[in-house]
Parts: sequence; C-alpha cells; structure tokens
Amino acid sequence: MRLGRRALLAGFAAMPLAARAESIGSHIGGIARLDPALDDVVAADSPIQVLGSGYGWAEGPVWVRQGGYLLFSDVPGNIVWRWREGRPPERFLDPSGHARPVPDGIREGGANGLAIDGDGRLLLADSGNRNLQRLDLQSGARTVLASHWQGKRFNSPNDLVVAKDGAIYFTDPPYGLADGDKSPLKELEFNGLFRLGPDGVLSLLDRSLHRPNGVALSPDGLTLYLALSDEARPEILAYVLGADGMPQGAPRLFRSFADEAKAKQPGLPDGLTTDREGRVYATGPGGVNVLTPDGKLLGRISTGFPIANCAFGEDGRTLFLTSWKLLARVRLKAAGW
Repeated sequence: MRLGRRALLAGFAAMPLAARAESIGSHIGGIARLDPALDDVVAADSPIQVLGSGYGWAEGPVWVRQGGYLLFSDVPGNIVWRWREGRPPERFLDPSGHARPVPDGIREGGANGLAIDGDGRLLLADSGNRNLQRLDLQSGARTVLASHWQGKRFNSPNDLVVAKDGAIYFTDPPYGLADGDKSPLKELEFNGLFRLGPDGVLSLLDRSLHRPNGVALSPDGLTLYLALSDEARPEILAYVLGADGMPQGAPRLFRSFADEAKAKQPGLPDGLTTDREGRVYATGPGGVNVLTPDGKLLGRISTGFPIANCAFGEDGRTLFLTSWKLLARVRLKAAGW
C-alpha cells in the first residue's frame, strides 16, 4: 500500500457506484499475452472471478493450508477477512490491528501484509500498531516479534515474507502514518528493509529506499525481491542472499515499470509472489505482471483496477488477487510453492 494510491484511485472513486459494483461470482478483466511463454503460465481465456467486494483497500492475501481457507486484509477497515469455498468472506480479526478508536496521526489502523510461518501461525505486518506480530490460530494469542530499531519505533510495517529457515523479511514505509515522512510520530529517519532472524536478531538490510513495499523470495531462497511504490522510481529490485540470509552487495534492478507508469496504467509496484519455476508475479501498472526469473515480461493478469497483492492457494494453481475493493481469483497452469 502507498501514500500515492489515493490520488491514483481518484478516477475510480469518481465513477458512479453502479458502474463500480461487482457481484460475487462475476468475471472481470482478462489476460494480456505479450509473449508465447505465457501459455505455460495461464490460459488466455482463464476467467478472473470475483469472490468478495466492498473493501476499503484489500491487501495481504495468504492461504492457510491447515484450514483450507484464505485470509486477507482490509487495511483501512481494520479487518482481516476469511474466504472459504462456497461462502462469502467473513470477518476473522476485527480489529486486525490497533484497537478502536484509532488515534489521530494513524492513517490506517489495520494489519497489512500476512504470512504463515513454518508452524502454521499467522504473521502480521501490523501497520496500526507499528510492529510485527505472530498470531496462534488455535488459541488466538498474539506475540509482538519486533517493534523498534535501535530504540526507535517502526514507521508502519507493510509487507513480509518467511524464508525456509524461519527468517522474516519485511518492509517499513511510512504509509500508515497520516502525514507520511512528515509525521510527528515518525521516529526513524529512513524507510527500511529488515530481516528478523530465526534467532530473534533484527538486521537492517537497506535504509536508502524511499517507498519500499512488497517482498518475495525465489524458490531457492537465494534472491529477495523488493517492490518500490515510488512514482519517481517504480521498480522491482533483486538482492542476492548469502548462506546467512543477508544481502551480498547492492541490489540489482530486476524490472522497471517507468514506461507503464507514464502510460497511466493503473497501479504502482506493490505485492509480489513467485512460482515453482522462479517466475515472479508482480502487482503494478496494468495488473499482475508475470515475469521470468531474468525479468522478461510475459504478460499481465488484469482486473481493470489496481491490484495490491497476490498469493497462490487451494491446490497451488489458483492465484488470489486483492484488487482495490475486490477479492478475486484466476486459475493457472503454473503452481506456487
């Protein structure tokens, strides 16, 4: 999620309500094939199905294998929703983040990015409480995993991904603060990319970023992808990771979306995921951009609205999409991991 999204969505918000409404079960958008290799990923006629609607800004989808359901966030609404096949989405955590009423100075009090750790527990990038949390799905007990860097409170943790060894990589932009970088609540002078090791050691990986957002790992765990929701620098970066899980030098440019952004395609780089073959599914201008491991664009999955994030679920060949006010899904030939 990003500060600039409100301006970005102004055109959609101005549409008549009837024109924006999407009913559950309806089909929207479509598949744009830019390279024949996309045929190995998704059929050109694979429908994009609406599963839920009416959210303030849907985010952070994650599939819970042990329960067979999807969780996703409505960050402005301060709710985590649960979707199960054959049922409309239902409230799962309310509030998902900061207790109501949310204090002045907090733009959005809810949890944002979600992930499942190796023990089946839910991890939350809690934008409202400005920390990283773990939730036991059986008992409902919450544990704060990290909240400060060198004695200074995080800005508003946004997205996260879990490595095979249990390390958590997460971003900490200022999107959750009402005044962003100018907020009097902001204690850190930068917007960082962090790693919380399985031993509990917190490391700052990069403090040079303006608008760090989505994160994902390659299947082999050796590449960390980072999306920049920066109007001046709409890019995805790739960090080579060593055996210790730490970046080996500066990141490389994986893909720039400057041309697409200039063409006013809806969205900026945001959420990411990868499949078993190492392809990257990057939400951004135009929809979900399907990229090869070397950054070649194969095509796009588009709902017609900005897509904040995506995640594999069900049997591994369903891609769930959190798109503005919608939850949707599309069946793929490729599989997640």
